[in-house]
Amino acid sequence: MTGRRYAATLVAALASLLVACSDEPPAGRQSGPTDATTAGASPAPPSSEQSARATLAAPQQARRPGELARRLVAAEDRVRDTSGPEIERVQAAFETQVLYRQLARRTGWQKAALAAAGRYRAAFADHIEARTRLRSVLTRLSDELPAWRVVAPQPVARLRQHYREGERTFGVPWEVLAAVNLVETGFGKIRGYSTAGARGPMQFIPSTWEQYGEGDIDDPRDSILAAARYLAANGGDAPAGLDGALHAYNHHDGYVRGVRAYARILERDPAALEVLYRWQIIYLSERGDLWLPQGYLRRAPLPVARYVAQHPERALGAATD
Repeated sequence: MTGRRYAATLVAALASLLVACSDEPPAGRQSGPTDATTAGASPAPPSSEQSARATLAAPQQARRPGELARRLVAAEDRVRDTSGPEIERVQAAFETQVLYRQLARRTGWQKAALAAAGRYRAAFADHIEARTRLRSVLTRLSDELPAWRVVAPQPVARLRQHYREGERTFGVPWEVLAAVNLVETGFGKIRGYSTAGARGPMQFIPSTWEQYGEGDIDDPRDSILAAARYLAANGGDAPAGLDGALHAYNHHDGYVRGVRAYARILERDPAALEVLYRWQIIYLSERGDLWLPQGYLRRAPLPVARYVAQHPERALGAATD
C-alpha cells in the first residue's frame, strides 16, 4: 500500500492507541491510526458503554513503581469482572491505559513494576514494548488536534467475529487483525473528516481498497476482511511472513513490533481484548497526552492550547516521550 503519511494513535492508541504525525509513507495506505473520511457514516446507536463514558474521570499518574503495579493489577482484574457495572469496567480500562503509558516512559520503574506484576508480568512487558515501539514511529508532534469524530465502536463480540472470520478465510491470526484495528483507529472509534487519504477502521486509501477491498470501506467487517486479504497476499498467512506483511501495511519497524506486541497480549490472554476495547482515544501532542472522549467532534483542526484551556481535566500529563 503506497502514498501514505503517518498519523499514529496507540489506539489507538494507541491508540489506543495514541496519535501524532510522522514522515514515513507506508505502502498503499495513509499511515497511522487514522485520517479517514467517514463523515457520511452513521454513528453507532447509544449504548450503556456510551453513557458510561460520559461520566469517566481521567486517572491520576502513579507516584511510585509499586503503586503503579498494584493499581494496574487491580484495574486489569476489574475489567475482567463481568459482574460489575459497565462504568467500572470502562474506568478500570482507562486506568490501565494511562498507567501503561506512564510505565513505558519511566524506564527506571520498569524492573520494580515487573517484579510486582504477578500473573500480568508478561502483559506488562508487552505493553512496554508496544508503547515504546509505536512511539518510535513518531518524528514530530503537533500543536493542533485533528479533525475527528470519536464514536462508540461496534460491539466487541461482533468485532471478534470479524477477526475470527478473517483468520478462517485468509489465515491471518485474529490477534494480529485486532491489534492492527486497535493501532489504526482504536477499534473504529476514530472517524476523520479529511476528504482525501485513508479511510475506514483499518485505514485504506481508495486505490488499495479497489484491489483488496469488497463492500464498504467504512464497514468494520468489510474493512477487517480487506486487511486480512492484504496481509495474506503479502505473506501474513504464515508465521514466517507476518513481519513482512505488517511492514508492507506500514513501512516502519516500530509499527511492526508494536502490533506484534499487542497481538502477543491477545494470544496469551484473549480476555485482554475486553480491556483494550475499552481504552480511550489519547492523542500525543506537543503538550503531552490529551484525552479525546467519546463525543469529541472537530470538522477542522483545533489548537492544542485552546483545547487544554477549555478542558484542563483532559490533559493527562506533559510528558512527550
